[in-house]
Amino acid sequence: MTRNNLLHILLVEDDDDHAEIVTRGLAKQQMHSELHRVSDGEAALDYLFRRGAYADSRLSPRPNVVLLDLRLPRVDGGEVLRTIKASPELQSIPVVILTTSAAERDVATAYNQHANSYLVKPVEFSEFSEMMVSLGFYWLGLNHSQPGDTRGDTKNLGTTP
Repeated sequence: MTRNNLLHILLVEDDDDHAEIVTRGLAKQQMHSELHRVSDGEAALDYLFRRGAYADSRLSPRPNVVLLDLRLPRVDGGEVLRTIKASPELQSIPVVILTTSAAERDVATAYNQHANSYLVKPVEFSEFSEMMVSLGFYWLGLNHSQPGDTRGDTKNLGTTP
């Protein structure tokens, strides 16, 4: 399978422990996917707009889904979300907010800015791990991409050996 047939996931997460839980949870899906991680909002925007260290599209393949923390250094996750959804080039990419904040204001703001989903990270490791397995099952297995977008066509990706 070529790199272009992979489902590309961009994880924007500054907490190494949380990133590891996400990575392990998604790996349990055994899908042909590749996780790309950046640890701050500025790097996320550089990745998405292919600037600086991410200018080479081989290093920054267009993600099929973005997993976005709200509390980020340099550029806040809310600003990253607004920028993605304001860009004609990026606005169709699903953005899943993955954060510790359960505040109604944060949830409402995220959905008003066109987040596709809002998930609150559980405190317990086992619950967080299970959430990531469920998230992977939905976004990598059940969800259908937009018509004509073969990058996100998970039905044709099969499973890894």
